[in-house]
Amino acid sequence: MAAETHLQGVEISAAQFFDIWHHYDSDGNGYLDGKELQNFVQELQQARKKAGLELTPEMKAFVDQYGKSTDGKIGIVELAQVLPTEENFLLFFRCQQLKSSEDFMQTWRKYDTDHSGFIETEELKSFLKDLLQKANKQIDDSKLTEYTQIMLRMFDANNDGKLELTEMASLLPVQENFLLQFKCVKMCRKEFNKAFELYDQDGNGYIDENELDALLKDLCEKNKKELDINNLATYKKNIMALSDGGKLYRTELALVLCVEN
Repeated sequence: MAAETHLQGVEISAAQFFDIWHHYDSDGNGYLDGKELQNFVQELQQARKKAGLELTPEMKAFVDQYGKSTDGKIGIVELAQVLPTEENFLLFFRCQQLKSSEDFMQTWRKYDTDHSGFIETEELKSFLKDLLQKANKQIDDSKLTEYTQIMLRMFDANNDGKLELTEMASLLPVQENFLLQFKCVKMCRKEFNKAFELYDQDGNGYIDENELDALLKDLCEKNKKELDINNLATYKKNIMALSDGGKLYRTELALVLCVEN
C-alpha cells in the first residue's frame, strides 16, 4: 500500500506526505487519534524495519510518547516533525511566525487581502512564498505552485479550491489550536445573526472586547465539553487578533464560530 511504502523513504516528498496524512486521517477530522494514531505508530515501526532503517530520534521519541497511549492526538504539524519530509515543505510546519493562535490570526488578517473570509490560491501562494523567504530559502515558481496545490488538497476539507480560517488553522500544533475547539460550536446563520445582534448591545455593527467577553462566557457555559471557561482570556486575545483596531465585525466572528449557511 502506497502510504506504508512512503514510510520507508529516506526523504518523503510533499506529495507522499499528503498521501500518508490522507490515509491515516481516515475520518478526515484534521488530526490522528485513537485507532488512527495506533495504526500509524505500528505501521511506521514495521515500515522502517522492512526498509532496514533505524527509527530516527524523532520517531523513537514519538513512538515512546504515543505507542501505548489510547488518548493521544496529533495534527499535521506534529506528523511533519516525525517524518523525514522534504526540507522546504517541512518549513511550513516549523514556521516560527505561526507559533501561537494569536500569531496565526494576525497572519490570516494579512493574507486574506480581500477580506473574503477565505485564502484563495494566489493568496496562499504568497503566504507560502513569504514563509520560505523568512527562513532564507529560495524556491522556484514551479515548486511553489506544486506546494500550493498540495496544501490546498491537504487542508481544503470541502474541496472548494480555497481555504477557510479553520482549514488553515491545521498549520498550528494541536495543543495550541484553539480553533479546533470552536469547530464543535457550529451555528447556523440565523442563530449566529441573532447572537451577534444580542451581544452588539450598542448596535454599532461590531463587537468590542467587553461585548466579546460576554458572548464567550455564554458560549463556554453552553459548550462545557468543548470550551473551558478558564481559557476565556486566551480565546478573547486570539479572536481579537482578527479584529480591525479593536472592532470585531460580523464576518470575522463568523469565521471563528464556523457558521454554516
